[in-house]
Amino acid sequence: MTILLAVLLLVNAVFNFVIWPPFLRRVRKDQRAYDAEGRATSFLKVHVILIGTAFAIAGASLVGGIAGLLIENQ
Repeated sequence: MTILLAVLLLVNAVFNFVIWPPFLRRVRKDQRAYDAEGRATSFLKVHVILIGTAFAIAGASLVGGIAGLLIENQ
C-alpha cells in the first residue's frame, strides 16, 4: 500500500510540473495579464499565486513520494 501511495504522489508531482508551465505561458500572453502601462494586473497575480501554490504542493508530493519509496525499500 505504501508503494501505491508513493507512486500516486510521484504521478501527482510529475503531472503538476508538466501541466502548469504551459498554462502560465498562456496566461502571461493573455491581454488581461497587463494593463495599458505594462503593469501586471490582478488576473496575472492571481494566476501566479495559484501556480506557485500548485508547485509547492507538487514539490511536497515529490518529497513524500520519494520518502515513501525509500522507507518501503528499507
